[in-house]
Amino acid sequence: MEGHIAHCRRVFRARRRKLVSTIVLLAMAILVLRTFTVLSRTAFSTKFPSSSHDKDFSYQSIRYGKLTLLSDLQKDKVLKDKQFRDDADLGNDEDPKNGFFFDNDKDSVGGIFTLKRTKERDEKSNNLKNGFDFISDGNGEANLPLEKTEILDNELVNIQSLSVNSRNLEMDSVAINSSTSGSLSNSTTLGKKQKWVMPPLSISELNSLLLKNRASRRSMRPRWSSELDKQMLVARKEIENAPVVKHDGQLFAPLFRNFFKFKRSYELMENTLKIYIYEEGEKPIYHQPFLTGIYASEGWFMKLMETNAHYVIKDPTKAHLFYMPFSSRLLQFALYRPRYRGRTNSGQFPDKIILREHLKNYVLKISTKYPFWNRTGGTDHFLAACHDWAVYETRKVMDRSIRALCVADLRVGFQLGKDVSLPETYVRYSKNPLKDLGGRPWNRRLFLAFFAGNLHGELRSILLQHWENKDPDMKIFSPASLRANKSKMNYIQYMKNSKYCICPRGYEANSPRLVESIFFECVPVIISDNYIPPFFELLNWEKFSVIVPEKDVFRLKEILVSISESEYRELQMGVKKVQQHFLWHNKPVKYDLFHMILHSVWHNRVYNIKPR
Repeated sequence: MEGHIAHCRRVFRARRRKLVSTIVLLAMAILVLRTFTVLSRTAFSTKFPSSSHDKDFSYQSIRYGKLTLLSDLQKDKVLKDKQFRDDADLGNDEDPKNGFFFDNDKDSVGGIFTLKRTKERDEKSNNLKNGFDFISDGNGEANLPLEKTEILDNELVNIQSLSVNSRNLEMDSVAINSSTSGSLSNSTTLGKKQKWVMPPLSISELNSLLLKNRASRRSMRPRWSSELDKQMLVARKEIENAPVVKHDGQLFAPLFRNFFKFKRSYELMENTLKIYIYEEGEKPIYHQPFLTGIYASEGWFMKLMETNAHYVIKDPTKAHLFYMPFSSRLLQFALYRPRYRGRTNSGQFPDKIILREHLKNYVLKISTKYPFWNRTGGTDHFLAACHDWAVYETRKVMDRSIRALCVADLRVGFQLGKDVSLPETYVRYSKNPLKDLGGRPWNRRLFLAFFAGNLHGELRSILLQHWENKDPDMKIFSPASLRANKSKMNYIQYMKNSKYCICPRGYEANSPRLVESIFFECVPVIISDNYIPPFFELLNWEKFSVIVPEKDVFRLKEILVSISESEYRELQMGVKKVQQHFLWHNKPVKYDLFHMILHSVWHNRVYNIKPR
C-alpha cells in the first residue's frame, strides 16, 4: 500500500513538472508573439495611417455669427471685399496657408463678414506669424482667429456620407514628371525624409521635354467612340498643316512659337469647341467666383466661363470638354482646419486630406450621375485652380484631367504638355481690372531693376543679401526697407519706372509679379528653376522676358547690364505686344487672358486625345 502511494506521488510530481514547463513555454510563446506584433505595427505605421483618426476626419460645420461653413454642399457663404493696401505695396505676397486678399469693390462677392490681416507672435521663435481674424457683423462672435478656431459641440454637423476613412487614403510622395528628359540627382536626405530633387532645366531642355511628353504621353483611350473625338482629331491635323496667312494686325508673330499654327488652332477653337459646365456643387466652393487678390485668376475664369454663351452648352452629349467650376481658395478657406501641427507617421497632413477627399466625393458624384467622366477617365475634363495647395488637392483625384494651375512647377507634379500654366494675376479692382495699366516709355525708365516683397523662401533671402541697399541701380527692397525708403514712390510707381522687374520664386515657383510686370510694361526677370511660364506651349518667352537660373542670382546686375539697349528695346516692345494676352475684361475680347487660357486647355486636349 505504501509503495503504491509513493508511486502515485512520483507520477503526480512528474505531471506537475510537465504542466509547469508547458505553462512556461506557452507564456514565452505569447510574449514572443506580442513582441513581433508590436514590431510589425511599428514597421507598417509609416506606410498606413492609423484608423484611430477616423473620428477626426468627419466633415463638420463651422459657424461664425450668421455664417455657417459646411464641408458639403449645404449653405452659401458670401464674402465682403476688403483690400489690404499694405500688401499691394509689397508685391502682393501671401502666406500660402493664410493669404487672403480683398478689394474695396463690392461686386465680387456679396458679404456678411470681412477678413482682417493680423499678426501673432510665435512663443518659441518670437517671430511674427501671419494670420487673419474674422470681423463680426455684429450678430455673432467677434475676432475669432482662423488659426485658433474652437468648434462648439452644438454647432457641429456631421455628414456621415463624406467622412474620411483614413484606411482608404492613398499615400503621397513627391510627384515628379516621369517623362522628363533631365536626369534626377541622387536623393537628398533631410533628417529621416528623403525626396528626389530635379535639376534645373534650361529653356531648350524644356522645349525638348514638351515635345517628348506629347509623343510619349499615355492618355487613356475612350471606352467608346464619339463623333466629337473625331472632330478634335481632325482639328489636330488641320493645325499641323496650318496654311501661311497674312498677319491681321492683332497679333505680333515673333511672340509665338509657330504663329500660323496658333492662328489656325484659335480659329478652330472658335468654330468647334463646346463646353458643358457641371451644375453640381453649391456655394461657396462651387459656382462662386472670387474676383480680387492674388487668386483672382480662377475666379475670373469661372465668372467668364459660366456667363459665356458662345462655348457653353446645356446638352452634355454635344460637349468636347467638361468644366468643373470650383475655387481652390474657397475650398481651403471653407474646409481647412489646422488641427495637427506637423505630419503623421505616414508623412501626410491630416487636415489637408479633407480638401482632397471633398474633391474625390465631387468626382464620385458627377461620375455616378453622368457617363462622361468614366468614358475617358476624366481626360476631357478641366479645372482652373490658383491656390498653392491646388496641386495637392487634385493629385490622384484629378490627375488625368487638364489642370490649369498657377503652381506650374515640374518638381511638384505639374505635367508639361497636359496641364496648363495658369497666370497668377493680382486684381486690385474687380469693376475696373485695367486700372493703372501701362508704364513709362522704354527710354524714360529711371531704374535698372526693381523688387519688393516678403521674404518667402530661401531664394529671396539670398537676393536681398546680395542686392538690398548695395547698388543704386538695383532697387531691391524688403518690406521694412521699402517703408523706410525716402523716395515717395510706391510699389506700382517703381514698376512703372523700372526697366526690369525681378520675379523670384517664393514658397512656390509662381509669383503674381510676372503678370504685374507685363501689366506695367516692365520686362520680367524670371528667377525660378523648372517653373513653366503661362502659355509656354504657344509663346516664345525669350522674346519678352529674361530667364535667370537661381544659382546666378548674385550675377543679376552683370546679366542685366550685358543686355544692349537695342536688345532691351526689343524685349520691352515684346512686353507691350504680349500684354493683351494677360488682361482680364469684364466682357471678354478676342485673344485676351480668358480666351488664351481656354485655348491652352483646348490645345492640350487636341494634342493628347487618343482615338478609339
